[in-house]
Amino acid sequence: MTDVRRPAGRPGWDDVVLMSDPRVTSIAVVDDGSPLVDTAGAVPFTGETDEARRLRRPVLDRLLDAAAALPADLVLALNEGYRPPALQRSYFDRYRDRLAAARPDLAAAEVHRLASRFISPPEVAPHTAGAAVDVVLLSPEGEVLDVGCPLDASPEDSGGRCYTDHPDVAGEALALRRALVKAMSAAGLVNYPTEWWHWSWGDRYWAWVTGAPHAELGPVQSP
Repeated sequence: MTDVRRPAGRPGWDDVVLMSDPRVTSIAVVDDGSPLVDTAGAVPFTGETDEARRLRRPVLDRLLDAAAALPADLVLALNEGYRPPALQRSYFDRYRDRLAAARPDLAAAEVHRLASRFISPPEVAPHTAGAAVDVVLLSPEGEVLDVGCPLDASPEDSGGRCYTDHPDVAGEALALRRALVKAMSAAGLVNYPTEWWHWSWGDRYWAWVTGAPHAELGPVQSP
């Protein structure tokens, strides 16, 4: 990949609409009824559980389109797809409580908002709908490539470099991010701008970004 330099001083990289925003949470869901499917054999998987390997069929189709659109020296791998609602709740509550302990000066509503930068509130979380993918880029040999910060690094732990458009990400890492953004966007998936690895289709955030009249995919219980 060629070296890419980001222009200095780009404003607004953190001026993003979060999952907790009423403009997102107020969007209606009209579920299309598509099933959760196992992605085994369809796309490389770097996650840990069988549940995390599942996606709704329309999301998997778009993920495969994105994988095919990448340069030949890059491999797209799924790290996590479906997440049961109870697990989403535990992740959110744990991170929210961590923020509250670190910032006792903040009101509960602000802690909730800040927590949604990194973990979606359970009532709106795309992962619980099988609508979201957390992805990484691999070399042809299967090595996870460095795109500026590890997957699942929080804003605090990454110094903000988890944000897709963070100005400190440059060089090869920026080139890789741009390649990922180009392929995923062309496939119809939308990025959550606080997490370079998180992309979705059919959920409320997708509906807000695209202007769709409603979300296509709502929360589901694991079969």
